[in-house]
Amino acid sequence: MLSKKQQRLRRSRQTRIRIATQGVARLMVNRTNLHIYASVISGDGTKVIATASTAESEVRQALGAVGKGGNQAAAEVIGKRIAEKAKAAGVEKVAFDRSGFAYHGRVKTLADAARAAGLQF
Repeated sequence: MLSKKQQRLRRSRQTRIRIATQGVARLMVNRTNLHIYASVISGDGTKVIATASTAESEVRQALGAVGKGGNQAAAEVIGKRIAEKAKAAGVEKVAFDRSGFAYHGRVKTLADAARAAGLQF
């Protein structure tokens, strides 16, 4: 029987294969209990174009108290931040890679915030 993490990684593998055939930049999301991370990776998968996470010191100061990086408000901040960084790097269109995580809660909030900030996917 597969562990919870192995099940998530199995789900993420198929998504990554599908995105690789499209050849567009991908917005990859990873979440832990304390933090949420987002990266924009080039279409060929060789270069990280932009990153944002709640582990960054300026984001942590903006969120306030310790341990506030694992909620939906933090995910919204990271969604806006990654969209701004990606657009500054010249990336307008991305494929959303949720890394096997369910599309609800923090993952959905990050995606919605990135869309609202002008990123297309």
